[in-house]
Amino acid sequence: MDSRDYIGRDEGEGASRQNFQAEMEAERIAEALVFASAQPVSEAFIADRLPGNLNVRAVMLRIKEQYAPRGVNLVQVDDAWAFRTAADLSFVIRRDENEIKKLSRAALEVLAIIAYHQPVTRAEIEDIRGVQTSRGTLDVLMEAGWVRFRGRRRTPGRPVTLGTTRDFLDHFGLEELRDLPGIEELKGAGLLSGRIPANFNIPSPLMSDELTEDEDPITQMDLEELGLLAPRGASED
Repeated sequence: MDSRDYIGRDEGEGASRQNFQAEMEAERIAEALVFASAQPVSEAFIADRLPGNLNVRAVMLRIKEQYAPRGVNLVQVDDAWAFRTAADLSFVIRRDENEIKKLSRAALEVLAIIAYHQPVTRAEIEDIRGVQTSRGTLDVLMEAGWVRFRGRRRTPGRPVTLGTTRDFLDHFGLEELRDLPGIEELKGAGLLSGRIPANFNIPSPLMSDELTEDEDPITQMDLEELGLLAPRGASED
């Protein structure tokens, strides 16, 4: 064999070792970043801290595969990642947790409507439910961190539009909104009556957080009007 063949093979093996070491180091860094955070960590945040131009999604999927058989799994939440107890072991953890206050039926209905119909206004929620929605119901969902103000609809009165949050996905074990159960899954879980109308259908949830064509962004003035911020210039107590 020509000596140049040996040199070429050695250089190739050296490059492969370097690539392998770079990938291993990237996995260690990404693993540490997610492990140290109580909240899901975005891929953009991870990418900023990885060496070179590595494919962050590929790195995270490799780590996810490594943790798949363990008691803690790496799960995707929208465009972020988090470590969570394996689903089949969750009963072990919950046994020692304080019981979480259950949502009222009204709050569950409102949350479901927002999840499937977002962006949706309070008036549209009331139209779907057929009853008035109290401010307290929305407050409970916002305090839980599952619902947020998205924008303002470009219609008379400029009503506020509502949508779900990343915490909503995280709490209910969803990677993205398209993982929400469909009509057959809801029937199987006993959440829909077997006597529902023949033309009944479940809307496909909006897949993007970006404002739609009929939404305007919420401004500082809007937040003050909604009581989420003190008016500028107001004196502090």
